[in-house]
Amino acid sequence: MNRHNAHVRVAVDIGGTFTDLHLHDGRSNKTFVWKTPSTPADPSVGLLEGLHSISELAGIALSDIGMILHGSTIATNAVLERKLPTGALITTKGFHDVLEIGRHMRRDVYTLNAESRPLLIPRHLRFGVTERVKSDGSILQPLDEAEISRIASQLREHKVQTVAVVFLHGYRNPTHEQRVQALLNDLLPDITVATSFDSSPEIREFERTSTTVLNALLQPVISSYLQRVDKRLQQAGIHARLYLVQSNGGLATPADAARLPARLLLSGPAGGATAMSILAQRHNEANLVGLDVGGTSSDISVLTDGSIGETQESSIDGLPVRLPMVEIRTIGAGGGSIARVETGSLRVGPQSSGAVPGPVCYDRGGDQITVTDANALLGLINPDTFRTGGITLNVHASGNVLEETLGTPLSLTNSAAANGVLEVANSHMADAIRLSLFEKGADPADFALAPFGGAAGLHACAIATELGMRRIIFPAHASTLSALGILQANIRHDLSVAALVPAHTDSLPALQRAIKQLLTECKDKLTDNELYHEDCAIEFSGDMRYRGQAFELTTPWPEVSAEGEINEQSILALIEHFHTIHEQRFAFTARHDPIEVVTVRAQAIGKIGGTVTTETFHNTAGKPGGSAENRQVLAASGENTTIPCISRSDFLHRAQPVRGPLIIEEEYTVLLIANGWTVTPLPGSDILCTCNNDA
Repeated sequence: MNRHNAHVRVAVDIGGTFTDLHLHDGRSNKTFVWKTPSTPADPSVGLLEGLHSISELAGIALSDIGMILHGSTIATNAVLERKLPTGALITTKGFHDVLEIGRHMRRDVYTLNAESRPLLIPRHLRFGVTERVKSDGSILQPLDEAEISRIASQLREHKVQTVAVVFLHGYRNPTHEQRVQALLNDLLPDITVATSFDSSPEIREFERTSTTVLNALLQPVISSYLQRVDKRLQQAGIHARLYLVQSNGGLATPADAARLPARLLLSGPAGGATAMSILAQRHNEANLVGLDVGGTSSDISVLTDGSIGETQESSIDGLPVRLPMVEIRTIGAGGGSIARVETGSLRVGPQSSGAVPGPVCYDRGGDQITVTDANALLGLINPDTFRTGGITLNVHASGNVLEETLGTPLSLTNSAAANGVLEVANSHMADAIRLSLFEKGADPADFALAPFGGAAGLHACAIATELGMRRIIFPAHASTLSALGILQANIRHDLSVAALVPAHTDSLPALQRAIKQLLTECKDKLTDNELYHEDCAIEFSGDMRYRGQAFELTTPWPEVSAEGEINEQSILALIEHFHTIHEQRFAFTARHDPIEVVTVRAQAIGKIGGTVTTETFHNTAGKPGGSAENRQVLAASGENTTIPCISRSDFLHRAQPVRGPLIIEEEYTVLLIANGWTVTPLPGSDILCTCNNDA
């Protein structure tokens, strides 16, 4: 039996505009859905408000909740908004400028001056220390501990709150990093210290330093937030186990999240990617593009040949992060994206109205037109059935502001300006999808689109048409799909050991040692999480490259036995996997060139989630739409167009295809089925939308 198998589990996805919740009661096998406005000043307030509301909806006491799975954008927003504590960097003498030197890579190769590099730690708070570890892990020069005492005085003087410790080749031998951490903990017990060996024990000093700095700066932010959450939960009488969603889609305990908060940078979007994988499995879809359009941004994830894309290195606001993450592209285009006129042209995003004040039609003090305002003005969102967050729409207010800020400056009618806002937003999202696929050498026509998030359903057909995609799958409970994905997540620990050996049978002893080390660490991690053996899985892979390449490909290694044993055949199989993946990615292989194994990786997975099927969902928050009706929608010309409108539940009960144009309403979102598209019910309460036009 799994000790983590609580009867009542709640998944919470805190976004920039709304907080989404799914509650699954294992006793009745029912799942309940709730959506409430986020509280950016303190997200824990919205968390507790959501837990109160969904518990009432489910008819249970707060004390019945046994597990809370929490995804959020708190870490991401702290970095983007630079709401970070004062930090310092201690590194090997001569390497304190590595953050500024970077990789000498320029986004625009034709400019005369290189773009400025974002720096989270100023030069006067970057300190070089006498020490040196060689690339094989041996100590060339001992650590000068007296320098640490002098640096501690300067840290105190500058009121530094957190320190990143990154020594050259610290991934090979952490002795010096750990000693500095111990010294600082004694000398400055009120500050936090993050080491590179703990944060990202891999080669490449720039990426390792950037990741460790982010980890150090986020430690006080996440620790403070988790303390507030724990206090509020205790005050509410909730004694549930709390887990945080990581960027890899897995869960971490609060202790692990506080120690390694950089792993939370894609926390919320990762839940949506998990749900998209489940959707693909349910309908046997090999190639799927997930488009998560929320109130603040849009997240694009790609599933190819049945597998969701993952990367070992990403970036946030130009800052490299070398950690395992779901491969997601985020752009500033969402329901709350602000439309404005700049140099005579219509612009949409990346600025957002957020949860406060929100779009003008929310009637909460917003004075800038957003994508949601445009949809409401055109009649695509009905104020009488809009139920998101208990908000009542004021469409008249949107019309007045749109005329003043967009219509008059552009000499357009309100309907033309509103349609222009949607066209620009759709173009931004289509361009982001196109880039995500072209980077993989993929054709959009070979993929189906899976739109979710509160706003995606209104834009899906227009985006698919622009991209030449002919199939759309509208998932059930699309508006809160990320929370659904979180509800089905498992604990996951990603561990790695630097190898830097030839991919050859002669390297068997070195690779065997790396695997044994990882296997021990994985088992220790899972034991700490109180998981039984039958609830665990450990998977291995290797980061590999042709010698001389400046990048690696993560290559699965299923031939490693459950006991962590490998042989010469295992290594030959790994080499063959690498050739296959390289050819799939770059359309060529160099089978006679030497190959290197740069890093050996392991995933330790602790299974705590259970499959929650959409057929068991029950949401009594209200049923919009009722029987079929006709809706008046404004065209760009200003003329009214009549479009049939039906609730999702009524459409599913019909169990037959319906041609567009059609509006399908549900509790928290609206689907716009354009002319030339046909919708058909699918198993699991999902909806298939296909293009009728001949290619």
